[in-house]
Amino acid sequence: MARAFLVVMDSVGIGGAPDADKFFNDGVPDTGSNTVGHIAQACAEGRAEEGRSGLLNLPNLDALGLGAAVRLASGARAEGLDALPEGLWGVAEEVSPGKDTPTGHWELAGLPVPWDWTYFADKTDSFPDDLIAEVCRLAGTEGIHGNKHSNGVKIIEEFGAQHQRDGWPICYTSADSVFQIAAHEESFGLQRLLTLCEDIAPTLHEMRVGRVIARPFVGRRGDYTRTSNRRDFAIEPPKPTLLDWAVTEGRQTYAIGKIKDIFAGRGVTHAMKGPDAELMAHLATTVDEAVDGSLTFANFVEFDSLYGHRRDISGYAGHLEWFDAAIAPILAALRPDDLMIFTADHGNDPSWTGTDHTRERVPVLAAGPYSGQVGVRGFVDVAASVAHHLGLDARGAGESFL
Repeated sequence: MARAFLVVMDSVGIGGAPDADKFFNDGVPDTGSNTVGHIAQACAEGRAEEGRSGLLNLPNLDALGLGAAVRLASGARAEGLDALPEGLWGVAEEVSPGKDTPTGHWELAGLPVPWDWTYFADKTDSFPDDLIAEVCRLAGTEGIHGNKHSNGVKIIEEFGAQHQRDGWPICYTSADSVFQIAAHEESFGLQRLLTLCEDIAPTLHEMRVGRVIARPFVGRRGDYTRTSNRRDFAIEPPKPTLLDWAVTEGRQTYAIGKIKDIFAGRGVTHAMKGPDAELMAHLATTVDEAVDGSLTFANFVEFDSLYGHRRDISGYAGHLEWFDAAIAPILAALRPDDLMIFTADHGNDPSWTGTDHTRERVPVLAAGPYSGQVGVRGFVDVAASVAHHLGLDARGAGESFL
């Protein structure tokens, strides 16, 4: 019985979104953003030499069709990615009114977001007084720190010492529909942080804020480090997704990375978390051990979290090259009737202005018993295609390209 593996390379966009002019970074439209294309260009021009060198080297993804997908999506040539595709390849574009993690993943799983998310638009004094008061009541504190847009590392550096003295949680947001709470695992307590996020999440979800994120850290002033105990409390999808379709028909589902959090635990029978290196090991084990008829849904987030938001071109290029090398033995271990699709949920062009995601098309690269070009498709067609391969009743709006 066939198996399917849907692997999201978080933020690995390829440009060309037709509505990019409606999405912004620091007031600048995303028109022309191209995560892979601009990284490849920077590598070719010698502007990505920290920790790696030369042309962007992605032989496995390129053989599946990555370079061809960049050209189809945006008309741009990605330097160094010129292979003739051996797999099934194409491009997907999003229709939902967002360029964030839940939006992209829900739509890839067959569910376009049926509402407009709530965003905290003000860069400072971002949160309404009644929300702050509820956080304080639940935390048992007299106030919060932060209350603004910020990078997670910077806000811990700014308020970490004060937070350790008075115990007030550090609350911040970004251009995404998100409410984040950072706290020290020891002085504040990890379980206390997780409970606080879980308790405040229903209030934020009623506001149509997509995620509450617990951001624990350790260390002391001048040497704070975020830990891997992050947890997302996401709003529950309003309709069944690909994961639900699978478990409804008695299939096993393996969630690797953030997937369980993104889908609020729905449709997940097995879950594995950790940094990307551990997730790659989990993916390899799952390819070896997943049962017949199963669905594996994986997210590799560090492209986005460590390099895209921080506008680190060299780091992003290096992580792409690490990923490409690491998947080679995994691809070789696939069974003849397995399908493994590589795609993304949005872009995060590290050469772009600002620090937010970028609105882009994404690659669709498939290893398995299919080949050829599928053209420009919708995100929802990915879910329909996975369902088709597994013999599931696809209940979303998409059409299979298999």
